[in-house]
Amino acid sequence: MANEDLSQLKIDKSVSAHRPFRKKPFVYWLMALFILFMAILYFTGVLSPAIEVEIVNVTQVYPSQAFTLLDASGYVVAQRKASVASKVTGLLVSLTVEEGSMVKKGEVIARLESDDVSAARDQAEANLKASRYNLDQAKAELNDATLSFKRSEDLVSRGFVSRAEYDSSEARYKKAIAAVEAAEAAVKASTAALKGANVAIEYTLIRAPFDAVVLTKNADVGDIVTPIGAAANAQAAVVSIADMSSLQVEVDVSESNIHQVYVGQPCEIQLDALPESRFRGEVHMVVPTADRTKATVMVKIRFIDKDNRILPEMSAKAAFLSREVKSDEEKPRTALNPAAVITRDGKQFVFLIKENHVAKTPIATGTKLGDMIEVLQGVKAGDRVVLKPLNKMRDGLRIKVSEK
Repeated sequence: MANEDLSQLKIDKSVSAHRPFRKKPFVYWLMALFILFMAILYFTGVLSPAIEVEIVNVTQVYPSQAFTLLDASGYVVAQRKASVASKVTGLLVSLTVEEGSMVKKGEVIARLESDDVSAARDQAEANLKASRYNLDQAKAELNDATLSFKRSEDLVSRGFVSRAEYDSSEARYKKAIAAVEAAEAAVKASTAALKGANVAIEYTLIRAPFDAVVLTKNADVGDIVTPIGAAANAQAAVVSIADMSSLQVEVDVSESNIHQVYVGQPCEIQLDALPESRFRGEVHMVVPTADRTKATVMVKIRFIDKDNRILPEMSAKAAFLSREVKSDEEKPRTALNPAAVITRDGKQFVFLIKENHVAKTPIATGTKLGDMIEVLQGVKAGDRVVLKPLNKMRDGLRIKVSEK
C-alpha cells in the first residue's frame, strides 16, 4: 500500500509549462503602450529638452510714435499762482476756503481781527462831519463879512463911516476867507483820514487776486498772520492758489536737440498719473536762456484741451511731433515687434507663451507703427510671444526664457 501511494505522487508539469505563454502577449501590449506614451510625451514637448528663447511683450502704442521727433520729461506748472497773505499783522478770525475751493477775483477768503481799525474809521467819519460843519459855519461867516465889507466900502467912499471902521470890516472879511480855506483843508484832511481808515479795514480782508483754485491752506482761525512771518506762531501766507487755466508743461530739452523745437509745434502730453490718456498740446515758448549745469533749455507746452484731472506739479512726458495728430490717430493700437511674426504659406502667426510652453497662434497684422507692427487680431496687449522663433519650434514645445 505504501508503494502504491508513493507511485501516485508526481508533479504535473503540463500546467506550469503553458502558464508563461499565456502571460507574454499581455507584457508585449504593456510595453507597446508604454513606448507609445513616451513618444507622445516626447513629441508634445513634455520629455523634450526646454529650448531657450527671447520673449517680447505685445503692447499698446499710439500712432503718433511713428512721427515723434524727440521726447522730454518735466512737470505741470501753473503759470499764474500766488501765496495770498495780508499786508498787516493781525489775528485770523475767519477763513472761508479749504483745499480745492474755487475762488473768484475779489472774493473775500479770510478776515483778520478789525476792532481797532473799525474804531479808527468811526473816529475819522466823526471828524469829517465836524470839519464839514466848521466849513459851513466859516462860509456863513464869510458871507456876512463880505456883505459888511461891501457896505463899508460904499459908505467910506461917501464919507459916512470912518476909515477905522472900514479897515475893521476889511480885516474881518479877510479873516473869514482864511477861515473858509482852513475849514476846507480840514475837510480834505478828514476825508483822507477816513480813506486811510477804510484802507486799513480793507487790509484786514484777504481777497483772491484772480480766479483760481486753492492748493494749500497754510493758516487757520486763531493764528497770527503777518507779512514777515518771523514769529514762531505767525503765518505769512494764508493760502496758496493757482489759476488752472494757466497750466503748462515745462520740460528740459537738450541743447543738441533744441533746433528741432519751435513755437506752435504740435505735441502730445502724457501724465504719469493718467497713463491711459494722451493730451494735445503745442509749444508755447522756448525760454531764451540755457541751464549751464544741465546743458538744457526749458520749453513750455500749453494744453489745447482742458481737463479737470490735470493738477499742478504732476510728472509729465512730452513728445514733439513733426505734424498734428489726425482724429483717427488719437486711440492706441495693439502692436508688437515684427521679428516675432512668422509668415508661412501666406499666413502669419506667432508663438504665444503659456506658462513654460508655446502655442502657435494665427494673427492678422495691419500698418507699420515706427519700429512696431499693428496687430488686428490673435493676441492682445500684455501677451508674451517668442522673439525671433527658430524653424524647429512647434506648437506645445517646452521653453525657458533667456536671461539676456
